[in-house]
Amino acid sequence: MQRPVTIRYRIEFWIFRTLSWIVSVLPERAALGLSSVLGWFVGVVLRVRRVDTDWHLQIAFPERDSAWRRRAARGSYVHLAREAAMTIRLFRMHEEEIVRRTEVVGLEALQAAAASGKGAVMISGHLGNWEVAAASVAVRGVPMDVAAHLQKNPLFYRHMVEMQNRLGLTVIVKNEAFRLVPQALAAGRVVALIADQNIRKRGVFVDFFGRAAATAKGPALFALRTGAPVFLGVAVRKRGHPSRYRVIIEPVPIEEGASGVDAIRDLTQRHVSGLEAHIREAPNQYFWQHRRWKTRPPQ
Repeated sequence: MQRPVTIRYRIEFWIFRTLSWIVSVLPERAALGLSSVLGWFVGVVLRVRRVDTDWHLQIAFPERDSAWRRRAARGSYVHLAREAAMTIRLFRMHEEEIVRRTEVVGLEALQAAAASGKGAVMISGHLGNWEVAAASVAVRGVPMDVAAHLQKNPLFYRHMVEMQNRLGLTVIVKNEAFRLVPQALAAGRVVALIADQNIRKRGVFVDFFGRAAATAKGPALFALRTGAPVFLGVAVRKRGHPSRYRVIIEPVPIEEGASGVDAIRDLTQRHVSGLEAHIREAPNQYFWQHRRWKTRPPQ
C-alpha cells in the first residue's frame, strides 16, 4: 500500500523534476560533464560514504596500492552521478536511439530461452548502467519485467513506473515478487532482478571478492522452482561520446534436477562470481558505496 502524498513528497518530487529537466535540455556532453563534477564533489569534498567506499575497495583489491584505490573510488562517484543523468536521458530516448547506443552480446540465447515457454531469469548488479541493460533487451522485442522496491515517495514510484513502461518494461514490486515472478516466467517473459545488495535476513552467504556476502536467494529459488534458465546481464559504459554501452548477456549454468538449500547456494555463487569477474574488468563502474558485507555470517 502506497503512502499518502504529503507536502514534503511534493517538494522532493518538484526538485527532482526540475533537475531532470535541466539534465534533459542540456547537450549531452554538458549534462554528463556537470553530473561528473557533482559526483566528484560528493566523493572528494563532501566524502559521502567515502570511508565505506575506501574500505570496500581495500577488501576487494588488497593487492592494489592506495593510490590506485583512491582513483577507483573517485571514478566510482563520478560514474554514479554521470549514469544517473544518463538514465534520466535514457527514459526520453526513442527505441531506435537506444538500439544505436547499445551493442548486445548473447541476446540470441536469451531470446531462445524466452521463446521456450519457461521464460528466463536475468540477474544483474550495480555495475555500469543496469537500467540500460534492461532497456537494451526490451527495445529489441524481448518481453521483460523488472523487479523494483516500492518507493517511499509515491510520486517517485508512479514516475518510475511510467518511465519504465515507455521502454516496454513492466514493473514488479518486490513485495509481490513471489506471486508475480512465477506468473511472468510461465507466460514466457524475462524477469530482471538486481541481486548484489546486502540482505539482512533470510539471505544466503556466498563468496564475493574473497569475503562472505549475504545475498538474495530469490533469483535462484525462482529458477529452480520453475525450471527457467538463468542469465547474467551487465551493461558496461564504453569510452567516448556520445554515451554507448556494451551489454553482455551470458548463461549461468544450472545443475539438472538440482534442488534444496545447497542448490540455491551453488546457483547464487555462480551468478555472484560472474558479476565479480565483470567488476574486476571495470572497477570504477561499480557501486562501492553500498555496504555489501554489512551482514556477517552467524558465529
